[in-house]
Amino acid sequence: MSKLNSLSKFRDLPKASGTLKKERIAKLMARAGLCSRREAERWIDAGRVNINGKTLDTPAITVSVQDLIVVDGKPLQQAEQTRLWRYHKPAGLVTSHKDERGRDTVFSKLPEEIPRVVSVGRLDLTSEGLLLLTNDGELARNLELPTTGWARRYRVRVHGRVDTAKLRDLSGGITVQGMRYGPIKAVLDANGESDEQRSANVWLSVSLKEGKNREIRKVMAHLGFEVNRLIRTAYGPFQLGKLRRGGIEEIKGKVIREQVAGLTGAVKCK
Repeated sequence: MSKLNSLSKFRDLPKASGTLKKERIAKLMARAGLCSRREAERWIDAGRVNINGKTLDTPAITVSVQDLIVVDGKPLQQAEQTRLWRYHKPAGLVTSHKDERGRDTVFSKLPEEIPRVVSVGRLDLTSEGLLLLTNDGELARNLELPTTGWARRYRVRVHGRVDTAKLRDLSGGITVQGMRYGPIKAVLDANGESDEQRSANVWLSVSLKEGKNREIRKVMAHLGFEVNRLIRTAYGPFQLGKLRRGGIEEIKGKVIREQVAGLTGAVKCK
């Protein structure tokens, strides 16, 4: 069974053999768009989740629609239909709901009419471009997995003498300070210069499928190139296109069904 078959909404799960379907509490909280599954586990450890009048002290518990679930004193709302947005993240925003240093976050800058959402992956503080947002934390978690086969594509500006042979070698993966990175496709944008002349800022087109923490910056630094601008232009089938900086646009349900539910056969959307 596909790892993505878990994307159907909790309220749509049928009874099996006369017994209500159960699932992990953290997974249910994520599916309801309250937080990510990992965050849910931290909330449970902090004593913020109550089930049937009892405060949870472990996420290793399953629940059904008959259980009364309370988070921070409020009943957990039933999961909504899956929604997905394209957002053009500007540089200077943290991809987090809260920042311990008080910096502006992606979520604090969203329009008021956008419900609580989580991001599909992250872009670091100085990176910009396409960021997918969803009200379904379980969907976000699954779309981040390399097993989807979705490529993340970037335009990357680097400073330094670019060795195209080194770029080609990235297609076989690379290990940097003990961390193994999978295949990376990196090509120099055509500009009519010879290798010897490429010592100033140049643009690269980069594509990868893992997207580990600061992967492009770390790999380029290992090759001797300083990244001074990084723009994500696509995440799987979804493109940044002409979406203005700071702009957000909801992806139509039909597109979600074609691009996401086509992988799972289980997403419920408008």
